[in-house]
Amino acid sequence: MSDDLSVVALTGGISFPSSSRLLSDLLLERTAAHLEAAGRTVATRTVEARDVAEDAATATVLGFRSDELTDALGAVERSDLLIATSPVFRGSYSGVFKTFVDLLDGQAITGKPVLLGAAGGTVRHTLVIDQALRPLFAFMGAVLAPVGVYASTAEWTLERLPTTALAERADRAAAELARLVVLVDAPPPALDRSLSSGT
Repeated sequence: MSDDLSVVALTGGISFPSSSRLLSDLLLERTAAHLEAAGRTVATRTVEARDVAEDAATATVLGFRSDELTDALGAVERSDLLIATSPVFRGSYSGVFKTFVDLLDGQAITGKPVLLGAAGGTVRHTLVIDQALRPLFAFMGAVLAPVGVYASTAEWTLERLPTTALAERADRAAAELARLVVLVDAPPPALDRSLSSGT
C-alpha cells in the first residue's frame, strides 16, 4: 500500500473569481483533511481547464498538444482521486470543461474514484450533476462518489466563504471520496491464465 496519494481537482470555471473554483478548493481541502486524519500523505493539485482552453481546442481540431496541455491532462490521468467541478451552462457542464475531458485517456479514468461538483446561479440547476456530469464520467468507467455537491450563488457569503449547510455537504461528500481510497490501495485482480490460454 502506498502512503502517497495524489488528489487532483479539475475545474471548468471561466469567471474571475470562479464559483466552480471555490467549490473545487473546498472539496479538495476537505478530502485532503479526511485522508490526512486517516494517516495518509496527500499531494494536491488543481487543474483549471480555462488555462489550457486554447490548447485544448487546437488539440481537438489539429491533434497537436502543447506541453502545458499534456501536463494538465497527465495530472488528471495519474491522480489517485479526482474531484471534477463545472459551472452550469444551459443546464449542463461548460464547453471548456467538456473539451478538456474529451482529450483524457479514457482508460486512465476507468476505475478512478471521482467526486462531482457543480456551481450555478440558482437551485433549479441542482440535477445537473446526476443528469449531465454523472453520465459523462460513468461512460469512462469512473467509480463515482455516491453524492455530488451542487452550490448555488446564495450559498457563498460576501467574503466568498461557504454557508454552514454547504460546508457540511462538502465535508460529507469529501468523506465519501476519501473512503474510496480502498480502491487505490487494492491490488489489481489476478489474471486468470486458464482463460487467457484458452484452456
